[in-house]
Amino acid sequence: MNDNIIEIRHVSKSFGGQQVLFDISLTIQRGEFLTLLGPSGCGKTTLLRLLSGFEKPESGEIFIDGKNMAQVPANQRHVNTVFQSYALFPHMTVLENVAFGLRCQKIPTEEIIPRVMNILATVRLEKFADRKPESLSGGQQQRVAIARALVNRPLVLLLDEPMSALDYRLRKNMQIELKALQRKLGITFICVTHDQEEALAMSDRVAIMEHGEVMQVGTPREVYEEPSNITVAEFVGEANFLKTKILEASAESLHVEIEGKALRLTNRRHITQDQKVVTLVRPEDLKVWSINEVTNTEIITMYQATVEEVVYKGSTVDLIVRLNSGTKLLASEFFDEDDENLEYKIGETVWVEWYPGWEVVLPELPEELQE
Repeated sequence: MNDNIIEIRHVSKSFGGQQVLFDISLTIQRGEFLTLLGPSGCGKTTLLRLLSGFEKPESGEIFIDGKNMAQVPANQRHVNTVFQSYALFPHMTVLENVAFGLRCQKIPTEEIIPRVMNILATVRLEKFADRKPESLSGGQQQRVAIARALVNRPLVLLLDEPMSALDYRLRKNMQIELKALQRKLGITFICVTHDQEEALAMSDRVAIMEHGEVMQVGTPREVYEEPSNITVAEFVGEANFLKTKILEASAESLHVEIEGKALRLTNRRHITQDQKVVTLVRPEDLKVWSINEVTNTEIITMYQATVEEVVYKGSTVDLIVRLNSGTKLLASEFFDEDDENLEYKIGETVWVEWYPGWEVVLPELPEELQE
């Protein structure tokens, strides 16, 4: 059996002469939770609609469970979609909503009721079978929509911004529930979202999309810690970019000048001496020291900076600091038993460094792609 439940091969799509997808190729494995992540207008929902059969590609092929979908209409694909609005019927009970698709398939009533009640138990809504959607919370309505899709026993469940209508706390809870449900059922879930935290929390793999192209596919840890380019680094989490000049490059190491300081780094990405690059450092990888904490000011990896903003967030303090070179950086300092106060003042002079080896050297964007 092929491990790939979906294969997208060189798919392109345009609307009204405007191309929105460019030569997309992507494989999705059986039983995995994959998220299409990207900003509005990047093409992720269009790709979802191509999978569901609501749109047709202009070129390329889509295979589901080894079968070419070119001539297969939406209602004959073993795929179900949970829409952003949930699209529940307000005049029907929860049970009737979930049973609707089965009744359209003319499945006998004696089979429908057990199947519906079983899936309602799976999403913990069996006690709400006789309620109308208006009496349910947002999270409960979402679970009804998921149950209505799952009761049809699809090979793949597509979720289009499924948590955009929920408040922050409920959204966090539903991320955990949705991943647990997917793991329990073993069905392939493909989710569309522009929420980076949501994608990282739920997914086995994440496909980052921008300008109608797939920029990188990898585990949440891979796309966050080892982004393939600046676009991915900027979209997945907060990012600091430091001016970098390559002085010398070998297969193993880089001799670089970063913000005026000469450093040696490991060459993990086959960077060559003639490339234009920047160095990525995540805010949590920066360490900020007050002046009285540093006795040796000649440490080569330390940069002097001025605190411009202090944001208390409970477990962390976020600092915006400006290096003497003029570059602004965001640093996230975590409270711990060794440093309980983390008190900084705007205008204070500090020293900044990062954990060696946690930086990522990335090629600069071509000028035509820069904002």
